[in-house]
Amino acid sequence: MKALINIDYTVDFVADAGALTCGKPGQAIEGKISELTQDFINNGDLVVFAIDVHDEGDEYHPETKLFPPHNLRGTAGRKLFGNLEGIYEGNKQHEHVIFMDKTRYSALAGTDLEIKLRERGITEVHLVGVCTDICVLHTAVDAYNKGFRIVVHKDAVASFNPAGHDWALEHFEKTLGAMVK
Repeated sequence: MKALINIDYTVDFVADAGALTCGKPGQAIEGKISELTQDFINNGDLVVFAIDVHDEGDEYHPETKLFPPHNLRGTAGRKLFGNLEGIYEGNKQHEHVIFMDKTRYSALAGTDLEIKLRERGITEVHLVGVCTDICVLHTAVDAYNKGFRIVVHKDAVASFNPAGHDWALEHFEKTLGAMVK
């Protein structure tokens, strides 16, 4: 069994005016992310929207010192970017479509995602979203350490750091044994 994990494909991370945007590289993958998401939904596979959330002024969150405020709870910056918002809204009533908050880079850190995957018999996770070398990478590392097979869709991940993006794609394959396709 497999699941698609959409990671942080939000207005703040993708739109030109996003608070922490990867800009054009992120925008360029919208079609592929939308296509994969719709395919997984149509097949009845689990689709998880694992979305970063922060509270304004949270001085205890480690990212507060590293990045400008982004994906703040209750703001438009946290909405899914482009067509993905409509796909989610049109399918959120399905039991195999889940929207979940995450407060760390990895979708598996401090969430109940592993439980949701295991109770459904999921053994393979497909990763898409942003940023390749931050949240996608950390989710992949945790998935590897928890024994999941990993597939990263290289035409559906992006970063604001081209060198980091390329490094992460190689790391997924060479170090985590992921299929990069």
